[in-house]
Amino acid sequence: MTQPGSVPTQADRGWFGHPRGLSTLFFTEMWERFSYYGMRGFLILYMTKALGFTDKDAGLAYGNYVSAVWLTPILGGLIADRWLGQYRSVLYGGIIIALGHFTLAFPPLPFFYAGLTLIVIGTGLLKPNISALVGSLYESGDERRDAGFSIFYMGINIGAFLGPIIAGRLAEGVDWHLGFACAGIGMVFGLVQYVLGRRRLQPGIERLAFRPPPATTPGAAKPGRLSGDDWRRIAAVLVLFLFASLFWGAYEQAGSTLSLFADRYVNLEFLGIKLYASYFASIQAGFVILLSPLFAWLWIRLGPRQPSSPAKFALALVFVGLAFILLMPAGSLAQQGIKVSPLWLVGAYFIQELGELCLSPVGLSLVTKVAPVRLVGLLMGMFFLSNALGNWLAGWSARFISTAPLVQLFGVIAAITIAAGLILFLLLRPIRHLMGGVR
Repeated sequence: MTQPGSVPTQADRGWFGHPRGLSTLFFTEMWERFSYYGMRGFLILYMTKALGFTDKDAGLAYGNYVSAVWLTPILGGLIADRWLGQYRSVLYGGIIIALGHFTLAFPPLPFFYAGLTLIVIGTGLLKPNISALVGSLYESGDERRDAGFSIFYMGINIGAFLGPIIAGRLAEGVDWHLGFACAGIGMVFGLVQYVLGRRRLQPGIERLAFRPPPATTPGAAKPGRLSGDDWRRIAAVLVLFLFASLFWGAYEQAGSTLSLFADRYVNLEFLGIKLYASYFASIQAGFVILLSPLFAWLWIRLGPRQPSSPAKFALALVFVGLAFILLMPAGSLAQQGIKVSPLWLVGAYFIQELGELCLSPVGLSLVTKVAPVRLVGLLMGMFFLSNALGNWLAGWSARFISTAPLVQLFGVIAAITIAAGLILFLLLRPIRHLMGGVR
């Protein structure tokens, strides 16, 4: 039996050699990330400067919000699988996100909390299911799939790069609530072209709806029963989950502690150009765009000589720790009353991105390789929890920027992450044993 939509998808090479539906999903995700990162770039600044939150309260609210954004996709995937389907989940999620940003455009405090709640719910529906739609555009075994996800990932980072520059400029330079409205308009742009491009997605929607039951073969393990190797591989994922959480806890300081640092201690003028603190939230995405092709070439060039996936995790932790070591002299100068150069943050973010590219795409790939087939979705969701925990830690850490010496704050973060990286290096052999030979 031919799977629905297989013939048109196989023939569809209308967008740079990929299915035309990829362009629809590329721009939907680009505008969604524009709205998310655009607003996130000035969120903690808005809380401390416009709402009068203390650093402690702002850090707690920020941490709860961004961690919830990474928690709800688990429920969003379940809702799509059982009730709404992926297409409608993305559509409804985008509508709820846009409503959330427009709600934030109203000054009263209840609108602030209501808007954040709507964005959390909407992101939970959209985030996991738009990725599922990308995968559904390709038949099983289609060699274009990995390249398609790479293009899709580029859309994410283009949106993350542009959002803080445009929405952040409007928020800090004109009016905070205009920045929120700008983020909402961006999401509307994504929704409009998503609806107009529905026909391009139809083959993928049909493929997701088809889902034949898995075939049984003689000697196969009984449904629901995991082998000893399965349990060992699950244990490997859980161990790496803990180390990934520490990485994200440091990396995501960009939206909390380092955003406040940029606002209070950095000279926001460079070569005669006025800067805004929210601009710095774009730097990470900019380096991803620049460095991703280099890393892809490097891993291919090294081939079997490249570090194993757990070793790349360890390198990521060391890199993010080194970034905070670089910031320690800047913190010392700042607390002497000197406005430091923005190049300190640019340099730190460059080093962080060396780590992010060793961990984020590698981690997702690793889960798909080691997880038991029937538990890939569950373990992927569990691995995403490392982002949730890390983001909460990043918000929690922001409370100390006004109570602890900056050198001490940055030094503690560096010490924890570098120590974790060194411990992980020592655990490489037992972790590889748990993974059953998977690199």
